[in-house]
Amino acid sequence: MVALKRSEMRVIDEIFEMGSGYVLNFSDRTMAEFFEDEFGIEIYQEKFDFKGTSKAKHLRAFIEVEDGYTVGQVLRKLWNYRNSYTERDHIERDEKRLFEIISRIDAGQAPPVLSKLSNKADILSLDTVLRDLKRALDSAQQDPESAVTSSCSTVESVCRSILIELGLELPTKKDIKGLFNAVKRPLGLSSGRTDFDPMIADDVRKILGGLATIVEGIGALRTHGGDAHGRERGFSRMDMRIANLAIHSASTVSLFLIETWKNKYPTKELHKH
Repeated sequence: MVALKRSEMRVIDEIFEMGSGYVLNFSDRTMAEFFEDEFGIEIYQEKFDFKGTSKAKHLRAFIEVEDGYTVGQVLRKLWNYRNSYTERDHIERDEKRLFEIISRIDAGQAPPVLSKLSNKADILSLDTVLRDLKRALDSAQQDPESAVTSSCSTVESVCRSILIELGLELPTKKDIKGLFNAVKRPLGLSSGRTDFDPMIADDVRKILGGLATIVEGIGALRTHGGDAHGRERGFSRMDMRIANLAIHSASTVSLFLIETWKNKYPTKELHKH
């Protein structure tokens, strides 16, 4: 979530010609294509229409609710697009003003993998994944043990969601290791596969084996250091760096699983709940 001063939003309005409800020379269609092609984001989805229906109001809502990393990337791309089709007066002044704002946004940005996972889960309506990820991020500093538990739940929610969407039964053992093992086969992620390019086959197998090790590590850390089984009086708090390591590792695994699922089953529709 980005909190801009009103004066900063006025600068963005001016640079991207948003005063009359437009954004640069975009039509509704080309603006939708810009966000989809560059970022995989549906700009006209419901979460961005709370300010109104114009292109400018959708962009303002996007800036208000999205994470700093994504907003900074969008503003950079819009700046490049603006300068690709016409020459402008005051380009140096505008560039300086805009990038001062982007620098302030960047100072509080989330790591890219977290932003991308959040966007993917949001687009695919994976509500449980979003909740687990948000809990992990919100508690990392003040309650790292809770963040570890939520990180584990993030991966579990992704695996469960994929299995359900594919119409497959959940495994008997529904912990992170059991769920991950159950989802590997339908996604074609077995390290024993023989259809890889020979040049990279060993490398890919090592990475897939490493993913399994990471998943086991996240599950073990949840058991031994998380808060799922309670905490005794005077327990030793976990280092926040370890909680962040769990969050980033879980996010990387989750994003890879979601992207693999959508790549392998590109036309499969989500079940309606």
